[in-house]
Amino acid sequence: MKKSTLVLAVAFLFSAIGFAGFLYQDHTDQSTQSRFAALTDAQKADFFLSVNSDCTWNGFALHGKVQFVESFPDIKIQWVESFPDLKVQWVTSFPDDCGQWQEVTSFPDFKIQVVTSFPDVKVQEVTSFPGL
Repeated sequence: MKKSTLVLAVAFLFSAIGFAGFLYQDHTDQSTQSRFAALTDAQKADFFLSVNSDCTWNGFALHGKVQFVESFPDIKIQWVESFPDLKVQWVTSFPDDCGQWQEVTSFPDFKIQVVTSFPDVKVQEVTSFPGL
């Protein structure tokens, strides 16, 4: 009885030490680190910005036809008065430049949801000079 208890206690101790080592080991994917290191400085800066320097966010060009939705948006925005990520100008046709948006009810280029906290992009409405 004592021998089996001792064996179980030792087994438990080794499994606890192994699990603790698993918790504290570095789980960083080495290929992710090497891919990030291969980026140019401009690409690294774009990675940390909410809006990329080519006027995109997460693959969405931030110009075009937009539709406001209450759920399942492509982008969550917050209206701000200062320090925006993007300045938006509303247009009635040809929203081809960065920050030019045309509101539509069907067939949008992307869908947005207005939120008051944790936005993907902070947006300021302007009447001229849209963009970053």
